[in-house]
Amino acid sequence: MRAAEYFVNAHDPKTLTVRQVMEDAVFTVSPQTKGATIAEILTERNFGSVPVVEEDRTLLGLVSEFDLLRVMDEGKDLRQLTATDIMTRDVVTVTEEMPVKDLVHLLQARHLIRVPVVRGKSLIGIVARRDAVFGYVKATAKYWP
Repeated sequence: MRAAEYFVNAHDPKTLTVRQVMEDAVFTVSPQTKGATIAEILTERNFGSVPVVEEDRTLLGLVSEFDLLRVMDEGKDLRQLTATDIMTRDVVTVTEEMPVKDLVHLLQARHLIRVPVVRGKSLIGIVARRDAVFGYVKATAKYWP
């Protein structure tokens, strides 16, 4: 759930932080999750990627549709591969204190759709381009008493 969903008054969009727009209920997989299972999760839940975490929520990597397409193109069997075999390990992350305006610049500069939000090495959320737009809309909305 995004904190921005609870805005009852207009806010200055320049003051929004990642904490206010991120999703904190993140679906994750373990390093041992099979590639075929990840493919099912992404297609059935309409996700573009899923974080790979240890039991303590330490972020290890991210498996995206692009990662799955890459290994499929290499002729590998998703039923035989695990998240560890497929995932991108060098993941761009952000912190919850980051201003949304800086997030927007990062997403545009790196051509990213979404990034994990971490506290230290622990996954605490995920934030996407759509969340930044949602935060702007909610921050600038005028509500009648």
